[in-house]
Amino acid sequence: MPGQLNVLLAEAGVPYDIVLEMDELNDDFPDTDVVLVIGANDTVNSAAEDDPNSIIAGMPVLRVWKAEQTIVMKRSLGVGYAAVDNPVFFKPNTSMYLGDAKKQCEALLEGLRRHYGE
Repeated sequence: MPGQLNVLLAEAGVPYDIVLEMDELNDDFPDTDVVLVIGANDTVNSAAEDDPNSIIAGMPVLRVWKAEQTIVMKRSLGVGYAAVDNPVFFKPNTSMYLGDAKKQCEALLEGLRRHYGE
Protein backbone atom coordinates (compact mmCIF):
# COMPACT_ATOMS: atom_id res chain seq x y z
CA MET A 1 0.00 0.00 0.00
CA PRO A 2 1.36 3.46 -0.80
CA GLY A 3 2.85 5.08 2.30
CA GLN A 4 0.45 8.02 2.37
CA LEU A 5 -2.49 5.61 2.51
CA ASN A 6 -0.99 3.82 5.50
CA VAL A 7 -0.86 7.16 7.31
CA LEU A 8 -4.48 7.97 6.45
CA LEU A 9 -5.67 4.54 7.57
CA ALA A 10 -3.77 4.87 10.84
CA GLU A 11 -5.31 8.31 11.44
CA ALA A 12 -8.76 6.82 10.79
CA GLY A 13 -8.10 4.03 13.31
CA VAL A 14 -8.19 1.20 10.76
CA PRO A 15 -6.40 -1.85 12.22
CA TYR A 16 -3.34 -2.53 10.07
CA ASP A 17 -3.77 -6.31 10.24
CA ILE A 18 -6.96 -6.16 8.13
CA VAL A 19 -5.34 -4.15 5.32
CA LEU A 20 -4.15 -6.09 2.28
CA GLU A 21 -1.15 -5.16 0.17
CA MET A 22 -1.69 -4.32 -3.51
CA ASP A 23 -0.25 -7.61 -4.75
CA GLU A 24 -2.60 -9.52 -2.43
CA LEU A 25 -5.66 -7.53 -3.47
CA ASN A 26 -5.02 -7.26 -7.22
CA ASP A 27 -5.53 -11.00 -7.71
CA ASP A 28 -9.11 -10.63 -6.42
CA PHE A 29 -10.35 -7.92 -8.78
CA PRO A 30 -11.25 -10.21 -11.72
CA ASP A 31 -13.62 -12.06 -9.35
CA THR A 32 -15.03 -8.87 -7.78
CA ASP A 33 -18.54 -7.67 -8.66
CA VAL A 34 -18.21 -4.01 -7.60
CA VAL A 35 -15.30 -1.82 -6.56
CA LEU A 36 -15.99 1.55 -4.93
CA VAL A 37 -13.05 3.93 -5.37
CA ILE A 38 -13.24 6.99 -3.15
CA GLY A 39 -11.07 9.95 -4.09
CA ALA A 40 -8.20 7.97 -5.60
CA ASN A 41 -6.64 8.75 -8.94
CA ASP A 42 -3.01 7.80 -9.52
CA THR A 43 -3.18 4.64 -7.38
CA VAL A 44 -5.91 3.24 -9.65
CA ASN A 45 -4.58 4.55 -12.98
CA SER A 46 -4.31 1.84 -15.64
CA ALA A 47 -1.79 3.96 -17.59
CA ALA A 48 0.82 2.73 -15.11
CA GLU A 49 0.51 -0.72 -16.67
CA ASP A 50 -0.89 -0.06 -20.15
CA ASP A 51 1.14 2.93 -21.36
CA PRO A 52 4.91 2.42 -21.36
CA ASN A 53 5.38 6.11 -22.24
CA SER A 54 3.38 7.37 -19.26
CA ILE A 55 5.28 9.15 -16.50
CA ILE A 56 3.69 6.70 -14.07
CA ALA A 57 4.64 3.60 -16.11
CA GLY A 58 5.64 0.80 -13.75
CA MET A 59 4.09 2.42 -10.67
CA PRO A 60 2.22 -0.13 -8.55
CA VAL A 61 -1.54 0.38 -8.83
CA LEU A 62 -4.76 -1.24 -7.71
CA ARG A 63 -6.22 -2.92 -10.82
CA VAL A 64 -9.79 -1.85 -10.09
CA TRP A 65 -10.63 -1.81 -13.81
CA LYS A 66 -10.56 -5.62 -13.80
CA ALA A 67 -13.66 -5.84 -11.61
CA GLU A 68 -17.08 -6.39 -13.15
CA GLN A 69 -18.11 -2.83 -12.24
CA THR A 70 -16.05 0.07 -10.87
CA ILE A 71 -17.64 3.13 -9.29
CA VAL A 72 -15.32 6.10 -8.80
CA MET A 73 -16.27 8.87 -6.40
CA LYS A 74 -14.36 12.11 -6.96
CA ARG A 75 -15.03 15.82 -7.00
CA SER A 76 -14.20 15.98 -10.71
CA LEU A 77 -12.58 14.15 -13.59
CA GLY A 78 -9.39 16.11 -12.87
CA VAL A 79 -5.95 14.55 -12.81
CA GLY A 80 -4.19 13.41 -9.65
CA TYR A 81 -0.82 14.33 -8.16
CA ALA A 82 1.08 12.95 -11.17
CA ALA A 83 -1.00 15.16 -13.53
CA VAL A 84 -1.86 12.15 -15.73
CA ASP A 85 -5.32 11.49 -17.15
CA ASN A 86 -6.86 8.28 -15.85
CA PRO A 87 -8.21 5.96 -18.60
CA VAL A 88 -10.12 3.97 -15.96
CA PHE A 89 -12.63 6.83 -15.72
CA PHE A 90 -13.65 6.21 -19.32
CA LYS A 91 -13.77 2.41 -19.39
CA PRO A 92 -17.18 0.86 -20.15
CA ASN A 93 -17.31 -0.87 -16.74
CA THR A 94 -16.68 2.38 -14.82
CA SER A 95 -19.33 4.74 -13.48
CA MET A 96 -18.36 8.16 -12.17
CA TYR A 97 -20.16 9.47 -9.07
CA LEU A 98 -18.97 13.08 -8.94
CA GLY A 99 -19.26 15.33 -5.92
CA ASP A 100 -18.08 15.65 -2.35
CA ALA A 101 -17.15 12.08 -1.37
CA LYS A 102 -18.36 12.37 2.23
CA LYS A 103 -21.76 13.66 1.14
CA GLN A 104 -21.97 11.10 -1.67
CA CYS A 105 -21.09 8.23 0.72
CA GLU A 106 -23.72 9.41 3.18
CA ALA A 107 -26.33 9.60 0.40
CA LEU A 108 -25.35 6.17 -0.88
CA LEU A 109 -25.56 4.68 2.61
CA GLU A 110 -28.97 6.28 3.17
CA GLY A 111 -30.20 4.86 -0.13
CA LEU A 112 -29.00 1.38 0.82
CA ARG A 113 -30.69 1.66 4.22
CA ARG A 114 -33.97 2.69 2.59
CA HIS A 115 -33.72 -0.07 0.02
CA TYR A 116 -32.91 -2.80 2.54
CA GLY A 117 -35.17 -1.44 5.29
CA GLU A 118 -32.59 -0.73 7.97
